[in-house]
Amino acid sequence: MMSASATVPLRRPGTGQVLLTGASGTLGRVLAPALAAAGHRLCLNDLLPFPDPLPDGATFVAADLTDRQALGAACPEDVTDIVHFGGINTEKSPEVILHANILGTLNVFEIARERGARVIFASSNHAVGFYSRSRQSVTINDPYRPDGHYGVSKVYAEALGRLYYDKHGVESVHLRIGSCLPAPLETRNLATWLSYPDLVRLVIAALVAPEPGYAIVWGISRNTRRWWAGDDADRIGFVPQDDAEAFVGSVVSEGGDEVSRAFQGGSHCSIGYSRRD
Repeated sequence: MMSASATVPLRRPGTGQVLLTGASGTLGRVLAPALAAAGHRLCLNDLLPFPDPLPDGATFVAADLTDRQALGAACPEDVTDIVHFGGINTEKSPEVILHANILGTLNVFEIARERGARVIFASSNHAVGFYSRSRQSVTINDPYRPDGHYGVSKVYAEALGRLYYDKHGVESVHLRIGSCLPAPLETRNLATWLSYPDLVRLVIAALVAPEPGYAIVWGISRNTRRWWAGDDADRIGFVPQDDAEAFVGSVVSEGGDEVSRAFQGGSHCSIGYSRRD
């Protein structure tokens, strides 16, 4: 049977109408001007006002991700891609995560299904955070090991993307972001760092890839000490350029307790940790 992606036309950089959720957050403010400069037409979305000057040609519409009708009204009718960086970006109570990350992401995929849009989703390394740091080269084919309710919400979104591609032909690229910072801060970041320029390269690659289907890509730079490998980066044409090793002399030793230092997810692993063995 012909795959749903077989009829998708080849894409050219800067030809899409993009809805960027979470636009007023730290990474949204990095992406918005970069995507506009690359030629993409942007509609920015967040609950909070966009704090910077709007990029050329961009619009901003405030809408709650959990209100499907409001989000649908904020989304352009001719949208080709939804870059979904909205929602809660750290560990919170299950109730808060359920509302913002589970329901909000479901609404995004439903709108993508209705409009025939591709989803580029900000997943997270916390979907696999409970792998030991002694385990090298974790791949996207290894079982999930979320390190908290936030991590579980990313597992849910990746599974939702798989369902919506298999059942509805909705393409999605899930970016398992490590530590996206201007520069590495602590020793853990030598493995997990994603530079801002590599973040932009990653999202643009996901936007212009001709036929990604359903893809998972590690959102990290070309780090010498990386823990993660074996993803779909080649399929979308993502080639990171930066390496955290350049900052090895300036990072500080990682703090936290024994649990956070034992597992790849860091401090998320120790939140509420109650095992006694």
